[in-house]
Amino acid sequence: MEKEIYLTGDRPTGKLHIGHYIGSLKNRVAMQNEGIYDPYIMIADTQAFTDNARDPEKIQRSLREVALDYLAVGIDPKKSTIFVQSQIPALAELTMFYMNLVSLGRLERNPTVKTEIQQKGFGEGIPAGFLTYPVSQAADITLFKATKVPVGDDQKPMIEQTRELVRAFNNAYHTDILVEPEGVFPPKGQGRLPGIDGNAKMSKSLNNGIYLSDDDETLAKKVKSMYTDPTHIRVEDSGHVEGNVVFTYLDIFDPDKKRVQELKEHYQRGGLGDMKLKKHLLEVMEAELAPIQKRRMEYAKDMDAVMAMLQEGSRKANEKAEETMKQVRAAMGINYFG
Repeated sequence: MEKEIYLTGDRPTGKLHIGHYIGSLKNRVAMQNEGIYDPYIMIADTQAFTDNARDPEKIQRSLREVALDYLAVGIDPKKSTIFVQSQIPALAELTMFYMNLVSLGRLERNPTVKTEIQQKGFGEGIPAGFLTYPVSQAADITLFKATKVPVGDDQKPMIEQTRELVRAFNNAYHTDILVEPEGVFPPKGQGRLPGIDGNAKMSKSLNNGIYLSDDDETLAKKVKSMYTDPTHIRVEDSGHVEGNVVFTYLDIFDPDKKRVQELKEHYQRGGLGDMKLKKHLLEVMEAELAPIQKRRMEYAKDMDAVMAMLQEGSRKANEKAEETMKQVRAAMGINYFG
């Protein structure tokens, strides 16, 4: 029986943080290990250029870091095809064809893009490539005929736009060769991890994240600096759980839910200090991240092997992409020379 294909990926604009881990990476590994999917996992360097075009060294450096993060969390190149977006020429070709099937107004209404444009402060200088990157994402997904896309909740508008483009293409060229994908989202309540500063979202650009590559000392410093309850001044004061980042992280990472509930009740009635609470969270985080850190250090010892893995994955992805592209060209009637 032919396996379903899932596709997902990340832009190499820095190391990955635990928000990526909770929001998507854990899902990818779990689906990979189920054995019923054929996973394609992409390092989206072409998309990274949409807002980093003048800093290619950042993308080159980050590509290696993201590859290490993938391997460290358990993405296995024997089970998953890990590849580099820019090494698949057919992706650019399909993106161009999709551009003719979507309006500028539709791209401007994409809520995820609107939010990111505001966050990045482009003003009137929005790069055309950034505005249109949902079209590129649609090409990424559909060129491999992925039926499932494990992503964070913030990517729901991207999945919907991809489905729209599939319908537009199939209707325009009277075909059914492209398939509408479905998003696979994290469990309820785990779709978005707040930053350690209390910001609603952990983000590379805000520098408020815990990275998968952080060593023990860095992890400890970040946990100790976490936003809690500014009104909880003395240990004996009653504290608020809502909006307290430490409790948000414990809800997600601590497997002992009964213990978390006891800590919440203790904190609310008073008598539990922030530092004691953070010490417990640090122990929980160390238990979660230690195996990841260990694997990452091992892989980092042989970066030539890591790059060879990416090259082989890109070769395999190219073969799959070209199979679909031949069908696309045939449907459009542009396979003029056979």
